[in-house]
Amino acid sequence: MAVPMFGFKSVGSRFLFAFALVCLTWNPTPFNYVDWMLAQFDPVSRSQLWPLVAFCGIVMLAGWLFFLQTTARSLGTVGIVLCVGLAVTVLWALFKYNLVSTGSSTLLAWIVLFLFAAILAAGMSWAHLRARWSGQATVDEVDQK
Repeated sequence: MAVPMFGFKSVGSRFLFAFALVCLTWNPTPFNYVDWMLAQFDPVSRSQLWPLVAFCGIVMLAGWLFFLQTTARSLGTVGIVLCVGLAVTVLWALFKYNLVSTGSSTLLAWIVLFLFAAILAAGMSWAHLRARWSGQATVDEVDQK
């Protein structure tokens, strides 16, 4: 069985899924899970959507656990610290060179969401990229052969 080539499309699709998960959980617009769930506590509307809210929350929790566990296993503590350090440095440079205004909290939130999704995508892709760059097979690839 031929193993498909891992490239930019693979990394891009992992980033899109990570960005979707991050932004569906919370974003600076009113269209996110956190705001939707908190709206259910409104005593005036007496929402009947709790089963749907709980179902979506469990599905998102499963997605978060999958992404976080895979990222932690793939990057390790040092890799995660390096990725967070790189993300903070990007934010620092954006502010230092006045590419982003400090008063723009909405833009800052979107940038942080983007960087967090990039860290998750890096964690999801790292084992494949390391194998491709180094030529060494991972345990999963050896088991398949």
